[in-house]
Amino acid sequence: MLSLLFMLIALGIMITIHELGHFLVARAFKVGIEKFSIGFGAPIASFERKGIQYRISWIPLGGYVKMKGENPAQDTSIQDEDELFSHKKWWQRILIVFAGPFANLILGMLLFILAFSFPQKLEDLSPVISSAEGMWEEHFAPGDSLLAVNNKPVGGFNRFLIEVASVEEPIITYIRDNEVLELKISPTQKDSLMRSLIPRVTAVIGEVFSGLPAWRAGLKPMDRIAMVDSVAVVDWYDMRRRIINSPDDEVNLLIAREDQVFERKIRLEKNIAVGQGRMIGISQYMPITENLQYSPVEAVRLGTVSSINFVFMNYGALFNLIKNPSQLKSSVGGPVMMASMSSEMGKRGVSSLILFFGSISLILMVMNLLPIPILDGGQILFAIIEGFLGKPVPLKVQEISQRVGFALLIFLMLYAFYSDISKLLLRFIYTR
Repeated sequence: MLSLLFMLIALGIMITIHELGHFLVARAFKVGIEKFSIGFGAPIASFERKGIQYRISWIPLGGYVKMKGENPAQDTSIQDEDELFSHKKWWQRILIVFAGPFANLILGMLLFILAFSFPQKLEDLSPVISSAEGMWEEHFAPGDSLLAVNNKPVGGFNRFLIEVASVEEPIITYIRDNEVLELKISPTQKDSLMRSLIPRVTAVIGEVFSGLPAWRAGLKPMDRIAMVDSVAVVDWYDMRRRIINSPDDEVNLLIAREDQVFERKIRLEKNIAVGQGRMIGISQYMPITENLQYSPVEAVRLGTVSSINFVFMNYGALFNLIKNPSQLKSSVGGPVMMASMSSEMGKRGVSSLILFFGSISLILMVMNLLPIPILDGGQILFAIIEGFLGKPVPLKVQEISQRVGFALLIFLMLYAFYSDISKLLLRFIYTR
């Protein structure tokens, strides 16, 4: 319950910042503002300055800004036309409306940068070779342990790849049957080597992603998948291949958890994030941990690039969801699911929790820019149409579109709550 309350308050702050973006740009274009409220409902405190009523209200789930002439059905005959939102030029209205999502973009970027400014706990795979392909079979054998690159120790497999990529002529030190070996790699061979070495990965679960099939079935980190459809699995790669290539829409997994062994039948879902393939929503266990501190410059670079990539990834996922509407229930999540995820992120540390809230702010931007009437994207679409046609979209069309958009928004909110509750009930049943 505390996680849900914390999530709702955090969401309210992000929405208030969104509304502040609208407020500031509207003021810059001299649009009349009637109210700016932090929170909803009856005011706790309020004051008026320059004709604007500022208030703090009882329900801390967001906020709103009320502009003069914002509602197309509003009677504006007795108001000063210069102050009306509806009487501003089409491109000015676009900037005012876009300012809200843009505020969420800036907030998300800043949170990403802040997260990368904290010490990072990086997880990595063991630097042990499972197999080597092509010409590298002559040099590396299963079980070889990677020790260093140019005498710099490597704790994990991904760190090994980073070190190989960062030097011109890497000299790899590794151990086989208690014998230390060295191999010098030419610059032209580096890419081939990095593509050809496969690390040893056991079929142990590292993370179970909230809301996805494995999570709903009650799977937990450190569970080991012993069988897929009654066939024993050798390692993570074998297990993953058998799951995604299953001829059926669900797989039967034999799970080993501490001193328990049990079965779970789990339905496969399309991987909306990448637009292809199927998944159950787990990642591999990474036994190596490394603490890393980025410089301020590097934190800014990584935070900016990561947030931009996150936005594009979400638009890609939305596009794939439109092509696969049957995945709506598994892909939609509401405040309850976000609260569950924030609780999990909190257990990983401050940096992960900040990244999570940065992600929520960016998702608010993505969703608000969808071309749905009543959302910011719908208003921007109407203004663009006006710019092309040279006249505004008829008020009747705007009113009907906004009613449809409002109904769609209410439906999505109710559906998100339904989706959250059904997922939580399934997990409760499996984890009793």
